[in-house]
Amino acid sequence: MAEQILIALDQGTTSSRAVAFDTAGRMLASSSVEFPQIFPKPGWVEHDPRAILSSQIDALRQAVSVGGINVADIAAIGITNQRETTLLWDRETGECVHNAIVWQCRRTAHYVDKLLSQGWGPVIREKTGLIPDAYFSGTKLAWLLDRLNLHERAERGELCFGTVDSFLAWHLVSGRPHVTDATNAGRTMLFNLQTQDWDDELLRMLDIPRACLPQVVDSSGVIGMLDPAILGRPIPVAAMAGDQHASLFGQACLKPGMVKNTYGTGCFMLMNTGDRLIRSENGLLSTMAWRIGGQPTYALEGSVFMGGATVQWLRDEMKLISTSAESEAVATSVKDTGGVYLVPAFTGLGAPWWDMYSRGTLVGMTRGTGRAHVVRAALEAIAYQSADLMQAMARDCGFAPTRLQVDGGASANAFLMQFQADIMNVQVVRPRVMETTALGAALLAGLGVGVYASLEETAQAWQRDLAFDPRMEEAQRRNLLSGWHKAVDRARDWAEH
Repeated sequence: MAEQILIALDQGTTSSRAVAFDTAGRMLASSSVEFPQIFPKPGWVEHDPRAILSSQIDALRQAVSVGGINVADIAAIGITNQRETTLLWDRETGECVHNAIVWQCRRTAHYVDKLLSQGWGPVIREKTGLIPDAYFSGTKLAWLLDRLNLHERAERGELCFGTVDSFLAWHLVSGRPHVTDATNAGRTMLFNLQTQDWDDELLRMLDIPRACLPQVVDSSGVIGMLDPAILGRPIPVAAMAGDQHASLFGQACLKPGMVKNTYGTGCFMLMNTGDRLIRSENGLLSTMAWRIGGQPTYALEGSVFMGGATVQWLRDEMKLISTSAESEAVATSVKDTGGVYLVPAFTGLGAPWWDMYSRGTLVGMTRGTGRAHVVRAALEAIAYQSADLMQAMARDCGFAPTRLQVDGGASANAFLMQFQADIMNVQVVRPRVMETTALGAALLAGLGVGVYASLEETAQAWQRDLAFDPRMEEAQRRNLLSGWHKAVDRARDWAEH
């Protein structure tokens, strides 16, 4: 019998990828297609929906071609995606009424301010596990309906709202299912974690008609068949999960207390809390880990908005490095930052600060400060932000994790991973397959079609590569973190409200 192949469609913030795996979790082929970022105003970020769709189809076809994959051997496809990015399209034509509003976009900060002033904050937190912020989809959808005067069309069911998973499923699956999975629904500020359904009170709060919302399905399970026009035959599309949830699954963090951090455009740390919905007292989010067989598994999450995007800023805007990979050599050319801290709050600060009005700040410079100090400070900033998340998790859970499983592009940077281990005082473990977001989507899809008999069987696909053990003195760690928090204080509440 031919080897069964699982394919993940990994639709990210800057590129669409397709990755093929065998059932042991080995990567067989991958393809990535970048697409443009659109910045209409300061703090606003958009994507062209057609570019999202075409780049994803191109990546899928290229991965199959490059890998010499027999389409008949593909057992299932899973979708994973940039999460809170918001699309609204015509149910008849499939055409979007506006560009996608990207998760990073801050245009709806005033909506959040209004909700908070009206006392909605505790209600939102209690029902959704989220801290009200422009990051989430709900206010983005409200903005589209308000700005484009589309409430009546939405009420009549003529429009479909969706995050990227929903948009892809509608366009790629035969029969155009209008669905989203529980992990993506949980990032809208409209989904009740306990009832596992859209919440009517929250919908009224933002004047959003239920008729435009997708059906919420499990993260693993067949939603339909891939349109045969794409690869020449129908293939089960059997998983949908937000990128960070797929990564948690791909890292085999299947037991409560296990933690992973993904270093992508942003940094996203999740801890599996099992069937326990932990309410954070320290600026973290309660969120879905995944939903399988109708049973929710929960997680605590901390989100850092600027991770790898900070390195892109060094490369593209500041021209301090010519490639992202060069950052490691430049950073290690000096023994420390010389007291320099970069707070990359270019789109505000996420967890645990949740300050929409913070802005990027570079402090502690002297006449001797050079390019290498700034590059090193940028990499260290990624680790500092992640350390803040881990400390918040420890306070919420009552114990300090001793191990962090890492993935994403910047986890290839050995300097950053060692500094992360040092500043957190935990072992940092990198897997052999660093594409754990794609791996998680593939494993969920395999589970959805019965390639794997159980959750535990999927965990065998995870394999360890390298571990970084902490070696920094406690006094130095405390001193560096103290300087970081002073720098964060300088960056906070900077922009005009």
